[in-house]
Amino acid sequence: MTNVSFAELALVEPIQRAIAALNYITPTPIQAQAIPHLLDNKDLLGCAQTGTGKTAAFALPILNTLTTNRKPVMSRHPRALVLSPTRELAVQISDSFRAYGKFLRLSHTVVYGGVSQRTQVHALNRGVDILVATPGRLMDLMNQKYINLSKVEIFVLDEADRMLDMGFIRDIRKIITTIPAERQTVFFSATMPPEIQRLADELLSDPVRVQVTPSHSTAERVEQKVMFVEKSNKSALLSELLKDESINRALVFTRTKHGADRLSMQLERLDIVSEAIHGNKSQAARSKALDKFRTGRVRVLVATDVAARGIDVDGITHVINYDLPNEPESYIHRIGRTGR
Repeated sequence: MTNVSFAELALVEPIQRAIAALNYITPTPIQAQAIPHLLDNKDLLGCAQTGTGKTAAFALPILNTLTTNRKPVMSRHPRALVLSPTRELAVQISDSFRAYGKFLRLSHTVVYGGVSQRTQVHALNRGVDILVATPGRLMDLMNQKYINLSKVEIFVLDEADRMLDMGFIRDIRKIITTIPAERQTVFFSATMPPEIQRLADELLSDPVRVQVTPSHSTAERVEQKVMFVEKSNKSALLSELLKDESINRALVFTRTKHGADRLSMQLERLDIVSEAIHGNKSQAARSKALDKFRTGRVRVLVATDVAARGIDVDGITHVINYDLPNEPESYIHRIGRTGR
């Protein structure tokens, strides 16, 4: 099912109107494959990398299902739960629900760590249909009895392989025990290491399987180059590379948080405007740096793998691996942020 338009999908008129306003005409391959099955209430296992359009692939069917089967909103009892590995990705998913559901009378909120929980608790007390969450903050709020998952009808686990990398699998298993066994489950992962496959087997019931990019391939439109250099000369080579004016927006990866800060400061001393993001930065600082990068006020963003997960910025012209990752999958995730 590849040559379809959004107008041909069985989405209710208010959703069609919202996606038309966003100039969505033709679904991406993952959307064309996934949406019809999810509208049929089937479980789904999707192997898809960042930038394939997978958020709409699950968000549109969730909105459609909840609006065609309306129920009164209950305080602290969401009907749909989407788990995301990072704050940035959770916010982007929440923004997508807002855009796609702008003409619907459905409510949603997003909860994540690094900020006060007061506003999040207030939204939960009012009641939401859809909850987007990171595992850590969700567990905190559940332990405080601010969230009850006993009414969840649809559960989405997004970027499961990153959840594994970030050590969230134990939390996820605890969360799952509080969700009704009779539910629709959607499971997305860019790669399928054995532990993730086992988790998928546990969660899913007779799932439809969709895959749009082989898990060990790289984006076809990405030109890759390797440069051999002594460690002591890496920063000098990077600064020389960044003199190239065709590098309009560069994402530079380092292995450590300290390394990201150090490299960003070195670039600033060379009058190369940059920002660093990593897990030790506050949510406000990370959001500010991302906004500067997205709007072009900062040309270079230095990031660790975990912090960069969920970055969805158009127009990234170059990805530079200042430090090589430990796993091939991380390399695939990194370079997939350009060539979109």
